[in-house]
Amino acid sequence: MKKRAVSVMLTAAMVSAMLAGCGSKNAETQSAADTTAESAVSGDETSADTQAADAETTDASKTDGTFTVGFDQDFPPFGYVGDDGEFTGFDIEMATECAARMGKKIVLQPIDWDAKDMELEAGTIDCIWNGFTMNGREDNYTWSTAYVDNSQVVIVKKDSNVHKLSDLKGKRLIVQSDSSALAALTGDDATKENKKLAASLKDLQQVADYNSAFMNLESGMVDAIAMDIGVASYQMSAKGDNFRMLDERLSSEEYGIGFKKGNTKLRDEVQKTLLTMLADGTFEQIVNKWGLKDSACLSEKDTTYIDGGKVPYVDFSKIQKKNDKTTEKSDGVKANKGGIWFIMKQLGSGMLATLSIFVFTLLFSLPLGLLIAAVRMSRFALLRWIAKIYISIMRGTPLMLQLLVVFFAPYYVFGISTPYMYRLYAVIIGFSLNYAAYFAEIYRSGIQSIPQGQREAAQVMGYGRRQTFFRIIFPQMVKRVMPPVTNEVITLVKDTSLAFAIAYTEMFTMAKQIASAQASLMPLFIAGLFYYIFNFVVAFVMEAIEKKLDYYR
Repeated sequence: MKKRAVSVMLTAAMVSAMLAGCGSKNAETQSAADTTAESAVSGDETSADTQAADAETTDASKTDGTFTVGFDQDFPPFGYVGDDGEFTGFDIEMATECAARMGKKIVLQPIDWDAKDMELEAGTIDCIWNGFTMNGREDNYTWSTAYVDNSQVVIVKKDSNVHKLSDLKGKRLIVQSDSSALAALTGDDATKENKKLAASLKDLQQVADYNSAFMNLESGMVDAIAMDIGVASYQMSAKGDNFRMLDERLSSEEYGIGFKKGNTKLRDEVQKTLLTMLADGTFEQIVNKWGLKDSACLSEKDTTYIDGGKVPYVDFSKIQKKNDKTTEKSDGVKANKGGIWFIMKQLGSGMLATLSIFVFTLLFSLPLGLLIAAVRMSRFALLRWIAKIYISIMRGTPLMLQLLVVFFAPYYVFGISTPYMYRLYAVIIGFSLNYAAYFAEIYRSGIQSIPQGQREAAQVMGYGRRQTFFRIIFPQMVKRVMPPVTNEVITLVKDTSLAFAIAYTEMFTMAKQIASAQASLMPLFIAGLFYYIFNFVVAFVMEAIEKKLDYYR
């Protein structure tokens, strides 16, 4: 695997040079804070090895003045896309206020939840702050103290015959992948009762997000969902009386902020800021705004972390309490209910990201494919085999895996920390390298389909090899390969959605975000319409080009 990664990255380096001047900033993934407050950093010393390993991460966070928060963008009410198209939620608001008080610019970075550990290890994010369960993960991260006490509950349809946990025997249960609910049922720390319950199920399914889970439940594909109580309350508020929550709980858990193992400096800085927010009433205001009063558990009485380290001291007597009427009770934040025009407007901005992937991929992969095809047909056996192996790797491994390799290999293979914009570069590099392999084989088939007699006739007429190719062979080849090239171009339009593997927000990812926030399927249907129109235009343009090339029949 390591050899394969290195091979991919060597080729990627060539394309990366061409991309040096390209890039744009995703305005929806970051916001800036205007206010600053005094903060102090303190904490226990860690081992020399751990400190050395994490010094780079901590220092980077200090020098660039940013605070990059990794979160699941499909996890309302903790993190999701609001009515204004910006990221919002309880944890988002907490993190934004915290960054402002630390004098840092917050960068809100959506992540693929399955890749959260790699993101944190590679330093592309400073912490995971989004309803992140501490239980069962105590030794994997450097944690803040708990700030929300959460429970795992079971949701069923209103008319279901399931009224208690024991009624789930022989039923189909669905959970989010790598979730607390899954850990509560099958994890190492799961209770005997929960393991017995899991064994009695007919099927235990996993999905990427809770909106998909509710779609499965609503359609009758599963009988119940196991999930966080906060997310369950949010989803049920949007779906009326169609669902109900069982009284019994699977487990209780606590949410904390997870930092890279050993990064106590940043952890202590954030912890002290949180305690200051608790002391002046800001924490209570945000808690009440999001309807989490019964779950909040941040306390000045927690004087040690779960790893035994001491919590930074805060003199609460010197902090003035805020006098703000926003501390009134709240029934929680209801799910967004934006109309079709709102959805289309939001997806329109995501379409620009999809279009950029499409255009840049074609811009680099089409000529690169021609170069690879030439190497593939070289008279030198070594060059032919290099091209053959490259094509085999690109066609024989999933595009999603290739994107992950391109994005994470600089850190894990070469030890290089990548800048924020490398996420976009990685998408373009990964797609370009993949599609170049397919285009290369299409070009090769087109070139080899030209009769040998034409080459011989050109030689007789005094044409050189280069003249023969570009004046005689190439125009005919382009005409012949247009149908398969068109198919690949249309496939590319749809494949842009795979950019979610490295958490780059394109149109389909945005559609899933809106669908989760609104607890509705409508954004996904509208996204499908966008893709169809896009592909219709692409097919029309490619057909017009093909007709223009009829001259070369």
